[in-house]
Amino acid sequence: MQFHHHGYVSGDPRVEPAAGIGLDRPTELPDEVDVLIVGSGPAGMIAAAQLAQFPDVSTRLIERRDGRLVIGQADGIQARSVETFQAFGFAERIIAEAYRITEMAFWKPDPADPSRIVRTAVAPDDPAGISEFPHLIVNQARVLDHFAEFAANSPGRITPDYGWEFLGLEVDQTAETADQTAAETVAGEASVHPVAVRVRRTAGDDAGQERTIRAKYVIGADGARSRVRDAIGCRMAGDRSNHAWGVMDVLVVTDFPDIRTKCSIQSEAGNILLIPREGGHLFRMYVDLGEVAPDDAGAVRATTIEQIIAKANAIMHPYTLDVRHVAWHSVYEVGHRLTDRFDDVPADAVGRRHPRVFITGDACHTHSAKAGQGMNVSMQDGWNIAWKLGHVLEGRAPAALLETYSAERQVVAANLIDFDRTWSSMMARKPEEFDSPTELEDFYVRTAEFPAGFMTEYAPSLIVGPADHQSLATGYPIGKRFKSAPVARVCDGNPVQLGHHARADGRWRIYAFADAAGAGETSGPALPAFAEWLTASPDSPLAAVPDGVAPNDWFDVKVVYRQPHGEVDLGAVPRVFLPATGPFGLTDYEHVYAVDPADDVFAARGIDRGGAVVVVRPDQYVAHVLPLTATDELGAFFAPIVRTEPAAVSAGRR
Repeated sequence: MQFHHHGYVSGDPRVEPAAGIGLDRPTELPDEVDVLIVGSGPAGMIAAAQLAQFPDVSTRLIERRDGRLVIGQADGIQARSVETFQAFGFAERIIAEAYRITEMAFWKPDPADPSRIVRTAVAPDDPAGISEFPHLIVNQARVLDHFAEFAANSPGRITPDYGWEFLGLEVDQTAETADQTAAETVAGEASVHPVAVRVRRTAGDDAGQERTIRAKYVIGADGARSRVRDAIGCRMAGDRSNHAWGVMDVLVVTDFPDIRTKCSIQSEAGNILLIPREGGHLFRMYVDLGEVAPDDAGAVRATTIEQIIAKANAIMHPYTLDVRHVAWHSVYEVGHRLTDRFDDVPADAVGRRHPRVFITGDACHTHSAKAGQGMNVSMQDGWNIAWKLGHVLEGRAPAALLETYSAERQVVAANLIDFDRTWSSMMARKPEEFDSPTELEDFYVRTAEFPAGFMTEYAPSLIVGPADHQSLATGYPIGKRFKSAPVARVCDGNPVQLGHHARADGRWRIYAFADAAGAGETSGPALPAFAEWLTASPDSPLAAVPDGVAPNDWFDVKVVYRQPHGEVDLGAVPRVFLPATGPFGLTDYEHVYAVDPADDVFAARGIDRGGAVVVVRPDQYVAHVLPLTATDELGAFFAPIVRTEPAAVSAGRR
């Protein structure tokens, strides 16, 4: 964590100085806002947290409830999400609180006595070491608390407006056309609020009062029964599996030996997915309630907690569960549904106008809970659209950037539903229905990278380059998340993770991996020439930064040298890698790294001897890989997505 660059900080350094709208944030919900977020679930809260880093963007979040979520239904935190928490500054704290999954046990009928279950296998949770972060279990409510804290402590000082219900919206389609230039977008279109949102008070003395809020953009994060989705004409399509599950968070006394281990339990009486919870005592059980008749009409949802407990005991024979406390329970039928688009632009209008309303999370994709993906994928939805809105509204990028949201996230959701359909059907099978006795555990290990959140791979687009030079950095696949690696910080020799310095601050990141050095040199000739181009060329993306804004506020430019840190001459490092920061123009030394001799990042990530440039988006996905000499290509990549006209944006916040 870096601080003191704005002056001495005697309090909590996580509380950033207020700026922009955060300096005098209205207590009451205003009549006009830049972004209105509907719903304070995972997608809505991460969107608010990201937009709080753009204090010149007026953002409000409304929630129908009268206060914070107390008990959330989601609890699985995949490693990709923990990487995301690191960017928002609370990974270490939530890891300390959460339950950590390291392995999964598989229980099946005893061949000698099929009425009894026995442990048949134990599989590691992350056999390939795909992340330095673990797979966690912690209640969704605590995740939302951490995002809320980040948003409240960020320059924009965003806090939820509880007790407001979304009723409907209308979009003025005459407000813009898709052929506007970036300058027209900032100077003209951004001055209007074409989305009229009707809301109603649900709490307080003024409950029942209705108002209209005008917004430039709306993010619908209002769940599976989304009214925002209905308002923009999106419809869910998909299927139900006609299989019901009872789920319960309970405290028990039991003789089952793996009660604190994630388990798949298959027996003659049905199946259970057991997931230990944080705190050392609570756990969740998904209990197989069997097939649902076509004419059930929802009657299975009336299954009582006593019936769920009885079914769990039957499945776990000869072990027993003595349930002492039920924190939460529910009954659901597995459903897999997806909307045709994630914004308000119908297919026949794509390319003719830009989107104004976006839907995220359960509002646009629903699936079973057993793959542990709902909250995780929803957060990536919210982060994806939030940084893009921040860039457009601050004048950093053209409105065309917003068209990439639906294109990117719908594909991810479709892949998730395909995976979950397979996984949930396997979880519901009887032991004798498998082709192999180890088919379930083999599938769990073989597909570990997908549920962990690392199979997302964005296709080439406005913000994802082609793979023409992928061979220069094979360990950083274009379109996939930037995988951190151990390095040494040159200024002090500290071992650090390269990716952990990347905060959710809305900046693009440019990593320059040095070319091989000759005798007595710090690097080869390509790196200094690249640094000079970044600093001096009018085609450099840094040249697009307007007057009054430091390049370091928009671009986080780093260098990684091939030598151990003691062999790097800090005085010979190009100045672009030692940027000025804060109002005092202090030198930021945390942009210069060297190899960790115990784990060479150049070898681990397949970096060519001639060096490479790795461009990373504000949401941690690799956007491009280029040679250090390919400055024309780098300039051409950024030209359509970084505006060059002056804009009123916050300066000197880094």
